[in-house]
Amino acid sequence: MAFPTHIVAAAGYVFDDKGNILIIKTPNRGYDCTGGQVEEGEDLEAGVLREIMEESGIKAKVKCLCGVYSNVGKYKYYDGITDVPTKVMFDFICEYESGECRTSEESSEVLWVAKEEVMNYISTPVLRYRFEKILAFDGRVTYASYVTKPEFQVLKERYI
Repeated sequence: MAFPTHIVAAAGYVFDDKGNILIIKTPNRGYDCTGGQVEEGEDLEAGVLREIMEESGIKAKVKCLCGVYSNVGKYKYYDGITDVPTKVMFDFICEYESGECRTSEESSEVLWVAKEEVMNYISTPVLRYRFEKILAFDGRVTYASYVTKPEFQVLKERYI
């Protein structure tokens, strides 16, 4: 029996005490929140906090889990050759603790943006969907499955 292969990722939507949200500009997705793959042996919260620091220079703390998403589509990586396995993503609302914004190999811009303005920056359909869920978060965790290729489509959505 073969074991299934999934990418496990965690995303951090970091808010400061003024209601601003941290965003980064990535080479492939445009503006997005911080986040990425959880490393082997790393728990989800440690993974998201590491990704926030690596991509933005910001130290944060996890406030709550707000979304669990399954990208069940298979598609090619940005190189057009490599198959990308299905993904399970965990979205966390986080609070700013300290640090100054700085870019990294994964971010060409790091910005604090008023939450009322953030959707003006987000252009990728799946990212817009997830940011909308964050901005409307009412304490219920969103669970959804979707595909992003050939076009973004939500297959299932519910609140837990």
